[in-house]
Amino acid sequence: MSGPDVESSDAALVGRAQGGDRAAFAMLFRRHNTDVFNLALRLSPNRDVAREVAQETWIRVWRGLDSFRGESTFSTWTYRITVNTASTWRRRRSNRPTIDIADVPEPELEDGSQIPDQAAENTDLGHRLAGALARLSPGLRTVVVMKDVYGWSHPEIADSLGISTTAAKVRLHRAHQQLQRSLRESDT
Repeated sequence: MSGPDVESSDAALVGRAQGGDRAAFAMLFRRHNTDVFNLALRLSPNRDVAREVAQETWIRVWRGLDSFRGESTFSTWTYRITVNTASTWRRRRSNRPTIDIADVPEPELEDGSQIPDQAAENTDLGHRLAGALARLSPGLRTVVVMKDVYGWSHPEIADSLGISTTAAKVRLHRAHQQLQRSLRESDT
């Protein structure tokens, strides 16, 4: 079977890019860059760092493309590289001051619209949640983002972080407990 859908699938584009087709890689970049940046933004202290992490991610994707075996989707593989890149960035800069994640505005919808009542409620909850997330250690925050925002399975999280599935579950449980405590404290 051939046609535009088959020719433009991620798998087809990856195959072409692995053969040196830069246009195919550019198409993969355009297709997945927003998601990579959004993940980097959630794992980074500010937009500038997120841009740096996203850029480094794409460099690593290009350099490692030949090692992609298709055992997971291209997007999952790319997300793992993003998480690892953000983790590397944090380790390298752990002694430097950073901007609190609560100071970073949430990305807006393309049309910028929201229902007014929901916007006010979401803003308050969003600020409280952002503050609670900011108080988590980077390791716990990463697990929460991977599971609760991106819907990764425990084995995918474990594989990406180089830990056991049990350790991933424990970290997520601890993170959820800390978030609940923090949100309760912000209610008082």
